[in-house]
Amino acid sequence: MPPLPNPARAPLTSAVAAELAAPQPEAVRAFAAELAARGGGGVAGVLFYGSALRTGETDGLLDFYVLLDDLAAWNQSRFATAGNRLLPPNVEYAESAGDAPQLRAKVAIMSVAQFARHARALSRDTTIWTRFCQPAALPYARDEAAARAIADAVATAVGAAAWWAAHLGPERGPAAAFWTALFQRTYASELRVESAARPSSIVERAPERFARMLTLGWAAEGVPFATETDGALSPRVAPESRAKAAKAWARRRRLAKPLNLARLAKAVFTFSGGVDYIAWKIERHSGHAIVVTPFQRRHPLLSAGPVLWRLWRRGVLR
Repeated sequence: MPPLPNPARAPLTSAVAAELAAPQPEAVRAFAAELAARGGGGVAGVLFYGSALRTGETDGLLDFYVLLDDLAAWNQSRFATAGNRLLPPNVEYAESAGDAPQLRAKVAIMSVAQFARHARALSRDTTIWTRFCQPAALPYARDEAAARAIADAVATAVGAAAWWAAHLGPERGPAAAFWTALFQRTYASELRVESAARPSSIVERAPERFARMLTLGWAAEGVPFATETDGALSPRVAPESRAKAAKAWARRRRLAKPLNLARLAKAVFTFSGGVDYIAWKIERHSGHAIVVTPFQRRHPLLSAGPVLWRLWRRGVLR
């Protein structure tokens, strides 16, 4: 028997669904539909998130998550599918097929069930809820049922982040203080190159949105709280619960970088389109165009050394 719906969760899910349904540029919607077509009817939806969503600038690298009913729907090798079952998501590079301006994206692939499982507060892998407690959009959904399932999964991520913010953040303060404290921990645990100001800058872009999602998340996760006369929030978390959460977070922090390194190692063998991605990056930063041959696409590891050596000799990589 399926679990009964939680009425306290409904407002959070509704808020997330409305955010995901926000209009997106036609080029982004078309690109998401192209990606969905690669998986046929097995693609439930395509999430759009990251810096391009926040800034509206699409000339860099877009970030998409393709969510499948089953990993078998995606055209990839048996080895890549097995890797995705063991350590999701797989990541690919893709370019839009439409007229200029051409769009480029980093595309993560996993199933809806995997996404929902990794979005929970109990997940040892913090990657999903760390990213999707932040603003996201759904430029492609197969149907209303798929859109609802994805909204529910993303709401799980927001609720998970809010739960951790209550247990790891200050005892009282403005909503931004809870989110900033949480992002400082999550960014420090991953392999990232962003500056120390990055966590606060994320919240500063949409302070009202983060404040609303925090209290909705607390309500959904059963975290009691009070709003004080000065507007400060006070989650009612017992000291022993804070101590237990701190120990649980320490275990996740120790695991985070090894998981990142394992995904990078997997990507060496499963990152489809990686040669085109590297060629685009070099051209974007150096102005030096690289023509990728069919042989280089088939044998990226074998070709990398000679290509990089020629670029270094020409001064492109100095």
